[in-house]
Amino acid sequence: MELPQSQVDVLMQLKVTGPDVIPGLANTLRMDQSLVSATCESLQDAGYIAIEENAYQELRLGPEAEYTIDIPLPERVIVGVLAGQGGRCKLTEVPNHCDLTASQVGGALRWLNQRKWARKEEDMLVLADAAPAADGPPTADEQLIKALAGGRVARRPELEAEGLPVADALKLLSKRKGFLVIKERTERRVRLTDAGRELLAGGVKGRKKVTQLTPELLAEGGWREVEIQPYDVTLAAKKLYPGKEHPFQRTIDRVRRVFLEMGFEEIVSPWVESSFWDFDALFQPQDHPARDMQDTFYVGRPDHCQLPDEQYVERIKNTHENGGDTGSTGWQYRWSRDLAHKPVLRTHTTSATIRALARHTQGRPGKYFIIGPVFRRETADYKHLPVFHQVDGIIVDKHASLANLVGTLSAFYHKMGFPKVKVVPSFFPYTEPSAEVLLYLENRRDWVEMGGSGIFRPEVTLPVGITDRVLAWGLGLERLAMMVHDLKSIGELFYATMPWLREEPLCRS
Repeated sequence: MELPQSQVDVLMQLKVTGPDVIPGLANTLRMDQSLVSATCESLQDAGYIAIEENAYQELRLGPEAEYTIDIPLPERVIVGVLAGQGGRCKLTEVPNHCDLTASQVGGALRWLNQRKWARKEEDMLVLADAAPAADGPPTADEQLIKALAGGRVARRPELEAEGLPVADALKLLSKRKGFLVIKERTERRVRLTDAGRELLAGGVKGRKKVTQLTPELLAEGGWREVEIQPYDVTLAAKKLYPGKEHPFQRTIDRVRRVFLEMGFEEIVSPWVESSFWDFDALFQPQDHPARDMQDTFYVGRPDHCQLPDEQYVERIKNTHENGGDTGSTGWQYRWSRDLAHKPVLRTHTTSATIRALARHTQGRPGKYFIIGPVFRRETADYKHLPVFHQVDGIIVDKHASLANLVGTLSAFYHKMGFPKVKVVPSFFPYTEPSAEVLLYLENRRDWVEMGGSGIFRPEVTLPVGITDRVLAWGLGLERLAMMVHDLKSIGELFYATMPWLREEPLCRS
């Protein structure tokens, strides 16, 4: 009969030495103890050996007992002081007659009282009749401390076999914190069964186990005589934390991938933008409160930006002042080039989509999107920061409708893992009609606003030469990432802890 070589080795050793504990077998066979333990379990399941478990206590001194190895216990010292002072001594005077400090004397009062060696009468300490002589025989706890001196670790049966009163010592020492360390252990003793002896008598052959096939085993044919060691994937193993992208960056990449899959073209624009593209081209009046210093980050250097072709500038100027050719009455004020030249940190990524609209060829459909940071003078709180990210998109198509807009946004959020989407009427300065986009969160049982959308007004599209309908939206990404990763505060997203970064899964179902 063939068995794995480790099993044959254990059986042969037990035949020679008789019953033995697992650590002893591992030491004799020069095998890893965990391998011997697993081997014995397999042999017991096969009925060839029996494993007997014996629970016992393992004792060693704690840190508080170390200083009493060479000197008596504090209560024993105090008994000697009281005996020398005629059986009575002021409590405050005790340290003057021995090497104990006042705090050590105070700490020993509890043990003097429990052992009935002395009692406190007002400010006096009085020796009791039951107190032992200062130089009398050691008590049970003192004997155990001496027996375990020098870092000895011993089993309770071993100490009892030496004649030590372990039970009495434990009653005293177990109450003293840090004096004794007691560990509950289990000894596993292995012995051959009758089936094991019969197996050995009939002859058994060892079969080597390997964890992998080597070129030598393949070349020489040795693979026929070995057994492949199976891997137990349920065993505990060291956790590995490979490098991976930040969860927010993964969310941005996923958003980009979804829009590309939906046939959109990605566009970019500078972070430092002219007021012309950031505000004027979107038909936002130059006296609008959002353009004030308390809402917008203006850039000092450079102190002005170049404007686009004069045809665009003139059309947008006319649109602001009197509506131009859009059919609108405009804002009825004198438009300023100086204000349009002013550079700002872009307040939205819609400035990129209006640039793309100006480059778009009239008469053909187009779909564009941009992902990037925007900057506003926001007060930082659990869901706002002065720097955040948006995804803006537009669809240019003469047949486009509000239904197309709702369908596109619903498809996007469905791909992001949020199937329940709705839009509600709203107002935004450069779209008409306008709508807010909301997602339903199952864990919160509530609708959460994600951004704005609508159809660009003629005052936005006609000055850049587009007569087709243009669907547009601007959506926040931080809030989406918080929902994807189930976070309650934006701080958890940006000021992330290492445990969260390590444990956060790369994808969610």
